[in-house]
Amino acid sequence: MATSGQTQKMNPPPLVRIAELEIDPAQLVEYRRALSDEIATSVREEPGVLMLNAVAVKGQPTQVRIFETYRDQAAYESHLQSPHFKKYKETTQGMVKSLKLIETEPILLAGK
Repeated sequence: MATSGQTQKMNPPPLVRIAELEIDPAQLVEYRRALSDEIATSVREEPGVLMLNAVAVKGQPTQVRIFETYRDQAAYESHLQSPHFKKYKETTQGMVKSLKLIETEPILLAGK
C-alpha cells in the first residue's frame, strides 16, 4: 500500500505466448531433440525466460504446442537474439511445416 508521498510501482504482467506448430513426421525425432536442447538452454541461461513448456496434441505427435512465459517484452526480444534460439530456428527450419504464434493477455498465472 502506498503512503502519502510514495508511489507504488506496478510491474507489468509477464509476456505469455502460445506457439502452434506442425512438424514434418519424417523429422519428428530430430525436431524434438532440437526443441529439448533449446528449451533447456533458454530456461537455464536466460533470466527473463520464466517458463517454456512443450506438448503434443494427444494422438497427433506432429502437432506441437509451446507455452512460453517471459518476464516482459524485452526478455522475449532478447530470447529471439540468443545464439541457442537462432541455432534452433536454423536447425528446425525444414522440419516445421507451419507455425502460428498466439498473443495472449494473462488472467491468472499460478503454479507450485
